[in-house]
Amino acid sequence: MRGTSAGPVHPETRGRKAARPLWSRDFALFFTARAVARLGDTMLPVALAVGLLQHGYGAGAVGLAMAATAAAFAGLVVFGGVLADRFSTRKLMIGADAVRLGTQALTAALFFSGHVVLWEICAIGFANGVAAAVFQPGVASTVPRLAADVQGANGAIRVAESAAQLAGPAVAGLLVGVASPGGVFAAHAATYAVSGACLLLMRLPALPAGARGASRGARAFRGELVEGWREFRSRQWLWSVIAVWCVYMIAVWGPTIPLVATEVVQQHGARAYGLVNSALGAGTVAGGLLALRLRPRRMLRAGAVALVGFAAFPSAVGAGLGVPVMAAGAAVAGAGMSFWGVMWATSVQTQVPADVLNRIHAYDVAGSLAMMPVGQALAGPAAAALGADQVLLVAGAVSFAVCFALLAIPAVRGLVRADPVTTGPVAGTPAPAPAPAPCAEPG
Repeated sequence: MRGTSAGPVHPETRGRKAARPLWSRDFALFFTARAVARLGDTMLPVALAVGLLQHGYGAGAVGLAMAATAAAFAGLVVFGGVLADRFSTRKLMIGADAVRLGTQALTAALFFSGHVVLWEICAIGFANGVAAAVFQPGVASTVPRLAADVQGANGAIRVAESAAQLAGPAVAGLLVGVASPGGVFAAHAATYAVSGACLLLMRLPALPAGARGASRGARAFRGELVEGWREFRSRQWLWSVIAVWCVYMIAVWGPTIPLVATEVVQQHGARAYGLVNSALGAGTVAGGLLALRLRPRRMLRAGAVALVGFAAFPSAVGAGLGVPVMAAGAAVAGAGMSFWGVMWATSVQTQVPADVLNRIHAYDVAGSLAMMPVGQALAGPAAAALGADQVLLVAGAVSFAVCFALLAIPAVRGLVRADPVTTGPVAGTPAPAPAPAPCAEPG
């Protein structure tokens, strides 16, 4: 097992003599792919909430539909991480986008036809989650291969995704009124077509010799899973955050997403929900911009402090404070989550060796999201038993507790950044010193 005492190795530093500029042609293509795909993803909750409610389903159905995708993703992303370390990450991501283009086009056809059966929507969502499990691990290693300033790249992508989140719900609200929920799913399918085209045009620098072996058999596959797990558990800051995040997924993020959607749509309408979600997007833009400027030495400590602001979102909705206050709470929540996300992603990408980065990221994502479908599936029954407003207020309180738990862990609050703090570092000169997502990564 690789010892952590030797210090982190910045991905792709071997054999690279000069830093790659942040805004290269290939990074711009990847940047566009992520932004456009995020635009479609932020339209999805509106389409599901409005579409299922129109066909007689309630909050529990919306939660189950979201949970189907999340369960497939969380259950299979670890295997996707091994595939990403063995094969071409770019080709895997293109294939995953092609599959999701098909699944969302099929969903659009079902809503256009009026034939909407919950189990079919859940089955399609499950297939969508499988494709996402193949796609996501490659994102971790792609960023440091395209840009030497890893935090700057993560910050730029976060801003783009946040801007998409700002526009996505509003666009979805308009499409629902003009073309029905089926139109939103058709637009979502188109975003995957654009993402796949950008990735097809993108070229990645070659990996170091011996970093990947596609011809290895099933026994080696199992061995690589075990090796990835050993690397994961050898980093206390990493598994500690994931353990705390499991609680966050069950009690905060899992119930917040479906319950906020159904509460706001039922009480104020689809346009109000679009406004609240757009405010969340505006906050995440602000958080991403802040992450581009601030370079804290202890990244996870700074991120955990910022994450305190997320509690404002479920608390405002649960307290029924009105659409303007809900939107303000969503903006504060978005800023905190976005800043944490950049700190977390940069830590993972700069603290973990390149040859295991995709597997470590897969274990990170799987652990982060493992409990989210549980929280989503329990959202409906909990709301029926306690009331949706009470569940959201509890989610706000637990959000505070999670942040204090992160700060109470010495390995988390004391972690020192591994990359230089300048915005244009020369590759191969990391300082000694690791790992998040709405999607809800621990960022």
